[in-house]
Amino acid sequence: MKKQRYGRIINISSVAGECGGLNVGVAYASSKAGILGFTKSSAKDLAPFNITVNAVAPSLIETCMGKVFTPQQRQQIINQTPLGRLGKPEDVAFAVSFLASEKAGFITGEIIDVNGGLFIN
Repeated sequence: MKKQRYGRIINISSVAGECGGLNVGVAYASSKAGILGFTKSSAKDLAPFNITVNAVAPSLIETCMGKVFTPQQRQQIINQTPLGRLGKPEDVAFAVSFLASEKAGFITGEIIDVNGGLFIN
């Protein structure tokens, strides 16, 4: 990417990296917070090479990972989410697709929260 003087890096983190909790544990939340710091630092380092670095931070998405939550935990998250549902894989995919596009060419070092309003920074 440096040699080409162009690139898009999109990291996947989690809402847990921004606010902790959500029954995911300290190690998980800490690792996702680390991704956010890595994203911001890398964005500054790579900007002179026309490489953007951003992250997507989803809340609970309807995937197999969500099956580790009990039905009660899932419902609690839904109840706390202003849009009243869990995210879909497509919700995350659309955010990633946008960040990879030319339309996001002046966006770097940002975290896009895909969480239905669960965590508003």
